[in-house]
Amino acid sequence: MPLIETAGLVKEFKRVRRKQGAFATVRTLFSRDYEVTRAVDDISFTVEAGELVGYLGPNGAGKSTTIKMLTGILTPTSGHLEVAGVVPWKHRERNARNIGVVFGQRSQLWWDLPLIDSFRMIGRLYEVPKTRYRENLDRFVEILGMSSFLDTPVRQLSLGQRMRGDLAAAMIYEPSILYLDEPTVGLDVIAKERIREFVAELNRDTGTTVLLTTHDMDDVERLCRRLVLIDHGKVLYDGPVGPLKETYAPHRELVVQLASPADVAVAAADVVRAEEGRVWLSFDPRVTPAAALIAEVSAKYEVTDLSLSEPDLEGVIRRMYLERESR
Repeated sequence: MPLIETAGLVKEFKRVRRKQGAFATVRTLFSRDYEVTRAVDDISFTVEAGELVGYLGPNGAGKSTTIKMLTGILTPTSGHLEVAGVVPWKHRERNARNIGVVFGQRSQLWWDLPLIDSFRMIGRLYEVPKTRYRENLDRFVEILGMSSFLDTPVRQLSLGQRMRGDLAAAMIYEPSILYLDEPTVGLDVIAKERIREFVAELNRDTGTTVLLTTHDMDDVERLCRRLVLIDHGKVLYDGPVGPLKETYAPHRELVVQLASPADVAVAAADVVRAEEGRVWLSFDPRVTPAAALIAEVSAKYEVTDLSLSEPDLEGVIRRMYLERESR
């Protein structure tokens, strides 16, 4: 059975419709004239134990709303949802023991206490055996580089330090599922890399299932083997990164450095640009394998260096959404 299962998931929010004038206000209070916004619209997907899935989409697509339903914070308007055999909003305590959650803009740490005290309190709250708690804490402190600020009050921590603390707090009691909602937003390069290393190691070594929402495509490229893309509350794509790139950005670029400038012409590729002996060639690997193109260029010209460039994931996803908007 899948660890996470959603089917026909819908979440609607109601807002009282505003009207002008005193009579209109009184009428609104008694007639319940609402505007309905559908944030999640018939979403269905499953996540198997041990998967690391990127759950992506533009602002307002329904990502955070879905995460809040998975955690039990929100109740769906309709549809089916189970997490580790539990309906989150019906059995919130049981669900809470199965999941760890990190929201990039919110903290579960005690603001005025030293960071280590938050860890101790969470360990006691979830009844983690002392030996296991110590083992987990020592490991997390090492991987996340937290030894220098364990005794610092949370309110005095930098954003990157606090995020590392939140991540350790979410996993100190060993939940089987980790939800990450924008975990690297606003962080510097070093803090981002520490968090990525931690998540990758956690998934690899302990089999923790991870569902990640982010706008940072470096997070996705570094961590995710599968993507679920949504827009306006609907799933647009669910699968590996490779087929997505092949569909929306099939071409690759071969960058060739020549011993001396020359007009390059090969049948299997188009010259995108050329400058000072360096030539950029665009080709479709489904038609011409990279090895064949390299052999053709090398046979015609004296090549001193070459490299292959893949389309970046951010550009691929942007193209996908732009094509959808233009229909």
